[in-house]
This record gives sequence, structure tokens and C-alpha cells, in this order.
Amino acid sequence: MGPRRVFSGIQPTGDFHVGSYVGALRNWVALQDQFDETIYCVVDLHAMTVPYDPADLRARRHESARMLLAVGVDPDRSLLYYQSEVPQHVELAWILGTLAGLGQLERMTQFKEKADRAKQNLGIFAYPVLQAADILVHKAHAVPVGDDQSQHLELTRDLAHRFNSRFGEEFPLPETITPEIGSRIMSLTDPTAKMSKSDPSPRSRILLKDGPDEISKKVKAAVTDTGSDVVYDWEAKPGVSNLLELFSVFTGRPIPELVDEYSVGGYGVFKGAVADAIVEGLAPVREAYDALDDAEVTEVMARGAGTARDRAETSMKTVRERVGIV
Repeated sequence: MGPRRVFSGIQPTGDFHVGSYVGALRNWVALQDQFDETIYCVVDLHAMTVPYDPADLRARRHESARMLLAVGVDPDRSLLYYQSEVPQHVELAWILGTLAGLGQLERMTQFKEKADRAKQNLGIFAYPVLQAADILVHKAHAVPVGDDQSQHLELTRDLAHRFNSRFGEEFPLPETITPEIGSRIMSLTDPTAKMSKSDPSPRSRILLKDGPDEISKKVKAAVTDTGSDVVYDWEAKPGVSNLLELFSVFTGRPIPELVDEYSVGGYGVFKGAVADAIVEGLAPVREAYDALDDAEVTEVMARGAGTARDRAETSMKTVRERVGIV
């Protein structure tokens, strides 16, 4: 067996929040120690499926790359690049698109959610096929995904299986990697909704670039629940449970231990401790971010794109031979 390879991509949203850090980026860094190869991509082509401003997209993808480096994605250990600079992604997406059923794509949750906002363009409909190509062009063995992306990985597996059955064994069927804690961080203002940059309230999320005072204000203003008991119960106390998840992630302490320590004393003491833990945990990220300059980020991404193109082209040579277009 060859090297075990993991792939993941992230949209260039610009300002990342702790939900994306805990649910994705923090795990990307850890996976560098768990797999032989880690490949990470800023998926700027996917960002074009909804209305956008070109100048804003350029700025957001650069900002995203800078933050990925700041959180600990090491370009000497991981392949990091912009999706649009590796055209083989799109080429493979077209080939896989000839194997994808319309009914299956119509049932995709994200298509149903985004179709109206995106004016039902072809890009949003074909989004999951391009996502499958992102993964399969590198023949990845595993993909870290949240609950909301599991359906897309199933499509990727289906398309890989269909290709292998029709044209010969080419792609591994990628496995799912889901973190046990922190895979779905919720909004600070509505703990029944996922933390998101699209939420109109800036108090709903903690940005990775927020300073200590801003983090403290947001945590202390976070919606909790009736009573004052600190209990881990998503049905009865979703607000407290969300803060406990964050507390556990940023301290490395198990939730039952935190519940025992903060079960009495009220929400004020508890929230203060949560805020302190997040401030301390994000300090190295902010310091690393400030230490990077634009030229360094640009050079890293250009180098990564060159390597990614070479590797993707090696994969596509055999794909083209199998499908008969060489």
C-alpha cells in the first residue's frame, strides 16, 4: 500500500471563527501527525457559486491562506494551494459529472438550501461533483468532514465506485474522519444554530483575530439557559453545553471534569473561565498571523500550486487513458 493521504478544502470566507477552527482547522493541524500526506486547499472555485465581488474574492482567499498558515498548517509537511490554480480539478469534475445522476444531485441538502440564493446556477448544482474531484484527483484515503458534509462524501464514494466499476480500479473510496468533540460549534446567540459567518449578529461568533477583550465580551454575553447550573445536556441546556464544548476543546479537559468543577458558582464564574481558556488558546494563532507578511503567503501558495499541478497531472494521465481520451 502507498502512503496514507488525507485531503480537505475550505472556502475563502476571510475571517475564520472558532467554529471553523475547532471543527476543521485545528483537526487539519493534528492530521499532519496522523497521516503520511496531508493536502489542504482553499476552494476558491466553490466560492464562485454564489454572487460575489472579484476584488473581495481575491482578498478573502489570500486572508484564508494566511490564517491557515497561522493556525499551524505547515507548508513543509502539508501541500497547501488555491484550487483554481490546479485545472485538473475541473477536468476530473467533468469526467465524474458524466457518471453523476441528476436525481442524486437534486437531493443534496446544500443544493436545496443554496439554490434560491444562487439563482439556481449550474455551479451550485454541480458543486458536489467538483468537491468529489477535489478529493479524488489526489486519490485521498480519508477526508475530515462535519455532519453537514457527510452527504457529499457519500457522493464522492459513489462516483469513485462507479468509475472503478466502469473503467477499472483507479480511486480509493475515501473514509470519513469526524472529531468526537467540537465537530459542530453553535452560535453564541442561538445555540440551536451552527456558528456561521453569515449570521447577521457579530456577537454570534468569535473570530480568530478577535482580541482578548472582544472574546471576553462575546462569551459573557452568550445565550445560556434558565437556572444557573452548569450541566452538559444539549436538550435542556444547549447554551451551556456549547460553552462546555468550547471549554473542553481549548483546555483539553474532559467535559465531566469541567462540569464537576463549575457545577456551582453560577454562570458568571463559568463564562469567565471559558473566555480565559479561549483567549489563551487563540493567542498563538494571533501571534503567528501577525508575524506573516503578504509576500511570504503568496510564495507559499504559488509553490504549493506548482506541486499540486504536477501531482494532479500524474493522476489525470491514467484517468484519461482509462476513459479513452488519450
